[in-house]
Amino acid sequence: MDTKIKVPHALKAKVMLWTDVSYHDMEEINKMQSIPDLESALCSVFGVDLPEPKREVLLEVYVQTVRFCRARSFKMEQTSALLSIIKSIHEANIETPLINIEQCLEYCKELLLCHSVRRPPFTINLFSSEEVNCIFKYIYNSYARHYKLYKYIFTPQVKLDLSLTYSGIPDQDEPTMENSSAPDVEIVMEKEAEAVPNTHNSPPTQATSIGESEGATLGSQSELKALIEKEVREHMMHLSGQLDQRMKEIADQHNSALDSPQPNPRDKK
Repeated sequence: MDTKIKVPHALKAKVMLWTDVSYHDMEEINKMQSIPDLESALCSVFGVDLPEPKREVLLEVYVQTVRFCRARSFKMEQTSALLSIIKSIHEANIETPLINIEQCLEYCKELLLCHSVRRPPFTINLFSSEEVNCIFKYIYNSYARHYKLYKYIFTPQVKLDLSLTYSGIPDQDEPTMENSSAPDVEIVMEKEAEAVPNTHNSPPTQATSIGESEGATLGSQSELKALIEKEVREHMMHLSGQLDQRMKEIADQHNSALDSPQPNPRDKK
């Protein structure tokens, strides 16, 4: 099993006219009116072979895209291109379990520009500026705002296995000082008891002192481990809070961008 995690990176957009959905496929899709028939046709076109609930969620994305295109009276080539755009954005999102919303939105904008400006063979004039704005709002409201949900469903969960190593402190599997020195203390006690019968009370006193000293050392080690683990947990919670705040700022920026007037792509030369 490949455990390597891909790092978010910028993606290069390209023209996707008839890339995943051919003209014949669009004719079959247009014949389907009910949701189950439409799901069956899209499942066959895209070759969706996923276990539940992944299959149902992915087909719902495609079905809602077709319904959006029908509501906007898009042509077959426009619907085909938009389905491929949605598919590409979804694949970009789930290629890594790490946060890559900025890369996905930038990729979405580049894809829409590739299909709204006439500059063959790199871009084509498939959508008008009004249609581009409408499509971007649809993708943002229907997919980008819930991208964490799609990432949770389609990507493996990554868990942090934190292991702390303390220099100068023996591992738990190694014998402790108390266990290793106990037989030696008993031997000394027995020999001294044979040699000096009247002073047999002094060795237990010595053993008790050694045990108390070792117990205090082990106790200080446990307190040190607990203190370090507490500091690490607090630091991780702080970082998590910073990430959540960053995500909120990105969402606010995107909402502001949607509310502001969009430039006409055809004005660019």
